[in-house]
Amino acid sequence: MSNDDPRRGRGGNNNEDDAVQFWSPEEAAGRPARSGRPQSSQSSQSSQSAWPEEEDQVGDMYRQHGGADPNAQYGQHVDERDEPYGVSGYGQYGAGSGGRGTDGRPSGRGPAGPGGPGRPGPGGPGGPGRPPSVRPSGRQLPRPRVKLVVLVLVGLLIAYPIILGFTAWSSLNRVDAVGPAHEGSKLEETSGRTYLVVGSDSRENLSDEEKKDLGTGSAAGQRTDTIMLLHVPDGDGPTVLISVPRDSYVPIPGHDSNKINAAYAIGGPTLLIKTLEEVGGVKVDDYVETGLGGFADIVNAIGGVELCPKRAMKDAKAHINLKKGCQDMDGKTALGYARARYSDPRGDLGRVERQRETLAAIAKKTLSPGTLIQPWRAIPAAKAGGGALTVDESTGPIALTKFVLAMRAVSGSDGLSMTVPIGNPDFRVGGMSAVKWDTEKALQMFEALKNDDTEVLRAMAEEQKKQAK
Repeated sequence: MSNDDPRRGRGGNNNEDDAVQFWSPEEAAGRPARSGRPQSSQSSQSSQSAWPEEEDQVGDMYRQHGGADPNAQYGQHVDERDEPYGVSGYGQYGAGSGGRGTDGRPSGRGPAGPGGPGRPGPGGPGGPGRPPSVRPSGRQLPRPRVKLVVLVLVGLLIAYPIILGFTAWSSLNRVDAVGPAHEGSKLEETSGRTYLVVGSDSRENLSDEEKKDLGTGSAAGQRTDTIMLLHVPDGDGPTVLISVPRDSYVPIPGHDSNKINAAYAIGGPTLLIKTLEEVGGVKVDDYVETGLGGFADIVNAIGGVELCPKRAMKDAKAHINLKKGCQDMDGKTALGYARARYSDPRGDLGRVERQRETLAAIAKKTLSPGTLIQPWRAIPAAKAGGGALTVDESTGPIALTKFVLAMRAVSGSDGLSMTVPIGNPDFRVGGMSAVKWDTEKALQMFEALKNDDTEVLRAMAEEQKKQAK
């Protein structure tokens, strides 16, 4: 080996005793040797005693690629950190602390190791590398897509109630009842808003199969199974639902005295409105009617309702066989529960209470979040509800909305449910049994209703509850 061989000591001798020296990283890159590099104190060794050229090149290569100790023969540095290229100080093709060697060419990638293609290492001199990659913290939607989703959701929130309202509104049946009833009337306007709610037992629109399934029979003509006054006060007072027994014996304008049910059979809703206004002195603002088939359809559309019989009920005519206590009922069963009278020891008085309970339960379930957030249930319910109702031509969307909300309110703690005070539930007249009101208390109730006198109405309602137990 020649004296000029850079692997030999700086003394340039060929003596065998000279220590073999190797390139430092700086020398390999053409830079000056590190200060303090150990030098041989002896002359150079002969060429025969030097390290074989192949082994020496291997040692140089390892040191050039990260040797921690430039004097060690095989000082390869092993980095145990498990990180991808370009992250936390690892140079990607020289993306470390440095850029180019002394000759202006891109330097290597090893940790403080110049020259050559090396593995990425921490703090290695830089070179021509790609920029460090950025590890995403989480998957995110592009901003335009997020805005689009928000706009769609807002649109649905606005459109959904409109769709429900339009579905119900377009399905309603109409009748001209209130206007003709008020022709020539001298009755003054009363506070609040009063709805006459009627459940018709007409079988006119029922098929033979439906009549058989619902147990309605095939009686001809139209009568009322349910007559109620729903009053919504102007102020903060409670909503009041008052049942009027259909066998109530009252004077009918132009037709002497008879059961109030006869007023509907003779002159339809118009004569029924006139009769109630003249007897009670409370002006009726809106008219709402439902039929037997529609009643059952609403219950089925909302997935049934929970009702709570106070006693076991078995009534063949109403097609029911119920246990005592709260239970879910479908449309057919709920209709039978509301119409049954022969299985109730209180007769018609017990039936009007169950009718109020059923109507309030329907309104509560219809407006519950569990129904409204399910379009496959809410939309059919809106359609069935609209198709089951007949309203006056003068009834607008706001009035109808107030009606539905008021029916739901009756089922709450702030609502009041009661019956027109009864004096004789088995009043015999003209060979028939009728219901005679307690005239004094009945007039007191209607007067309190006109004046929104909550205290009087609440006291009457509480007294009736005690009597029913």
